[in-house]
Amino acid sequence: MLEIKKTLDGSLTLYNSKLNEHYHSTFGAYTESMHVFIKNGFQFITKNKIHVLEVGFGTGLNAILTCETAILKNTLVNYTALELYPLDLKLISNLNYAGVINPTLIDTFSKMHECAWNQNVMIHTDFYLQKINADLNKYRFTDFYDLVYFDAFGPDIQPEMWSSENFKKIYDSLNPNGILVTYSSKGSVKQNLRDAGFKVIRLAGPPGKRHILRAEKNE
Repeated sequence: MLEIKKTLDGSLTLYNSKLNEHYHSTFGAYTESMHVFIKNGFQFITKNKIHVLEVGFGTGLNAILTCETAILKNTLVNYTALELYPLDLKLISNLNYAGVINPTLIDTFSKMHECAWNQNVMIHTDFYLQKINADLNKYRFTDFYDLVYFDAFGPDIQPEMWSSENFKKIYDSLNPNGILVTYSSKGSVKQNLRDAGFKVIRLAGPPGKRHILRAEKNE
């Protein structure tokens, strides 16, 4: 059901044949993650201690790139990731992100996937990870976040994930001036974000995609 595929920037992603959906852009997994989530998300936050929520942990690419950037910025990150369907460790080991992340972080990447679920684990002195095996549609947040990576499968594949109700839950769990970033700029996504209370900003997308979205909680 899951196959490893090379994207145009040379980095690898997974293809779900059952859903006919890739985990990342075929134009470049690394390029997309850096542009959407790091450049327009993590680097937009000016705090030196950031609580990140990721919806859709997947391959862990966003997490390891965030860890790498946090080390460079000397920023402390508490990273919470929701994932209903964790990937097999053997499959993850074959993704070989050594070509796109700092080689010194290969063991860190492995630790992210091997560490226990539903526990807060120190992955690096600047990075704490809590992976939660849960369904966003049923999950009730108890923490507050500065930044949300919304990286679920697309709204055409999983429309229920992109509902105004889910966005409202996230909005209510954001700290003042918190933001959400996502690769989808579909009209229904923008409307549901606005209905949840967000100010929605359309930004230039990575290769192969005209636009992405950043949604802000202006309080």
